[in-house]
Amino acid sequence: MARTPHPAAAHVADVLISRGHHGVLVTHETPASTARAVAAAHGVAVGAVVKSLVHLLDDDPVLLLVSGAHNVDLVATGRRLEGTLTHAPPDVVRHATGQSVGSVSPVGHPTNLPTYVDEMLGEHDRLWASAGHPDVTFRTSYRELLRITAGLAIDVGP
Repeated sequence: MARTPHPAAAHVADVLISRGHHGVLVTHETPASTARAVAAAHGVAVGAVVKSLVHLLDDDPVLLLVSGAHNVDLVATGRRLEGTLTHAPPDVVRHATGQSVGSVSPVGHPTNLPTYVDEMLGEHDRLWASAGHPDVTFRTSYRELLRITAGLAIDVGP
């Protein structure tokens, strides 16, 4: 019997479809709120998992879509974005995305966040990202991720 998706995940599916993505979501038996858990659930390398991270560029929220195998170098990435990059507090993440920390999707936010996509995600044919709820993900590709988010490719490393 199919479960009804969480409202946040249903909204993400609608946004994906409106942007030309197939909109198919995968619901997991248990929450997969870390890159390692998502990778294990799909049998892929952790680098093929998209972490959706909200940061502040100076005082404005931005979305960084980062390979699960990487951490963002705040100083170097901030320099590339011509500002000071810091972690956003949970209340800012929730306000900017309408989603909880650990389950932020690349799409479906109430505001149009400037989005930057880790170039290292391009090394994988298939990517997996959160669909706005800890137990729901969707599959995409690097090129499609850039398209559906209107994101700009960036090096997030040192």
